[in-house]
Amino acid sequence: MVLLLYFCRKSITMSLLTVGTVAFDDIETPFGRAEKVVGGACTYISWAASYFINNIRLTSIVGGDFPKDELDQLQSKGVNLDGLKVIQDGKTFFWAGKYHENMNIRDTITTDLNVLDDFDPELPDSYTDSEYVMLGNLTPDIQLRVIEQLTAPKLIVLDTMNFWMDIAMDRLKLVISKVDVLTINDEEARQLSGEYSLVNAAKKIFEMGPKYLVIKKGEHGAMLMSKDDIFYAPALPLAEVVDPTGAGDSFAGGFIGYLAKSGDTSFENMKRAVIYGSTMASFCVEEFSLGKMKNLSEYIINDRVQRFVNITKFDI
Repeated sequence: MVLLLYFCRKSITMSLLTVGTVAFDDIETPFGRAEKVVGGACTYISWAASYFINNIRLTSIVGGDFPKDELDQLQSKGVNLDGLKVIQDGKTFFWAGKYHENMNIRDTITTDLNVLDDFDPELPDSYTDSEYVMLGNLTPDIQLRVIEQLTAPKLIVLDTMNFWMDIAMDRLKLVISKVDVLTINDEEARQLSGEYSLVNAAKKIFEMGPKYLVIKKGEHGAMLMSKDDIFYAPALPLAEVVDPTGAGDSFAGGFIGYLAKSGDTSFENMKRAVIYGSTMASFCVEEFSLGKMKNLSEYIINDRVQRFVNITKFDI
């Protein structure tokens, strides 16, 4: 596993475009409450990926109420904000949610789109040649708009959710036909494919265009699938899960950050990327918002990766 650990060191040889929300969250879990903390898919993706690669290009929109020091922290981690649109007289996207004792279940209390309602991403010229692309959960039309502006991406990863399957399935399938990797949870895989078996669901989804499928299973881990291979990574047992918000996006950031760092998109290397993605997700859930994500190091990350290796290693 020496090679696995080596690649955690940063690189600036590859470029990574991250697209999604930068937001405020109100979160209530059985372990407490956090009011108006920083969140959003693009935020978590960028922070997680920043531990692997310096050349990150963020595309999102915020209002004039978003704190400058949060943006300064992102820039200090190698995140380019030329693609961040700031509407000075507008308000940032806001989400409030409450988690149950079973934190796989949550209720959305409030969703205020605010400036996100008019988000029409126009990539800066310096972004259009991005090699690795992580499209966070947004409308299929916004995701298509981004793809159409790219010149020669090496790998596009798409995250989506059941809401878009309910109201914009045809547009979503058009986006899916243009990406390399789709990341969804198991229920979304079943809804998208019309198949209950995840193996059969994957076969249907591959017919839509992607080469790889990542099925996120929350506290039960993640499954990586191609037309010919399957890899399953368990979740790391944790003593305490404080806040699951952003875990899937942190997974995505670690996953694509590792791939962009290594420059290798083979199935074997994607297996390693799943472990790194799972590692970043495991940190995310241990504190509210970005509390844990902002205070990591190469040593801390590698130590946890080794814990994943240890719980999956066996002899025959």
